[in-house]
Amino acid sequence: MSSSSSKATILSKETLLADQAKWLKLEKINWRDEDGKDRVWEAASRSTRAEKSGLDAVAILAVIETEPRSTVLIEQFRPPAGGVCIELPAGLVDESESPKDAAFRELEEETGFKAEKVLEETPIVVCDPGMTTANMKLMVVSVSSSTKDVDKLEIPKQRLEAGEHIKRRIVVLDELEKVLKSYDEQGFIIDARLSHFAGGYALARKLREKAY
Repeated sequence: MSSSSSKATILSKETLLADQAKWLKLEKINWRDEDGKDRVWEAASRSTRAEKSGLDAVAILAVIETEPRSTVLIEQFRPPAGGVCIELPAGLVDESESPKDAAFRELEEETGFKAEKVLEETPIVVCDPGMTTANMKLMVVSVSSSTKDVDKLEIPKQRLEAGEHIKRRIVVLDELEKVLKSYDEQGFIIDARLSHFAGGYALARKLREKAY
């Protein structure tokens, strides 16, 4: 495990005016609550939402058919968080894409792995409903492997765009929670969606094994 995925750093911060923003916009939401009182809410929204699907983005959990089963995580510097984040592969959905097409494309671009089929697909879910209108789907996909030995898994070449600096790590699913705790101890930032999945996966295993 590397101690950092890059030497990227924050240089400065300044207020971004609405007419300068390319990807986001601020909205003033006028609404009426359950008591009949008129209220105002501030929210951020993406200006890139695919109108056809009503979907902003997908995150991809790749189930790699090794023994034991594994998945691929990514490390990348996230300026809003101010550090290197540990995440699932993810990306925005293009207007012409289905969630499946977006998931297959983003997985291959960011990790090099090619998905074979969708195993599970969540409904459209919101990420931080108190602050943003952003939404997403979690796509669980299967990835075949030429070897069942996870330590001998061949890591394919990424298809990163210019300016993207993404590192990959293969993790056995049963060890995911432990791996994320190790990342946290080293000062990495853990994406909430990944953390919640890892916690739920570990909890399900413990309940199945009657560990509580």
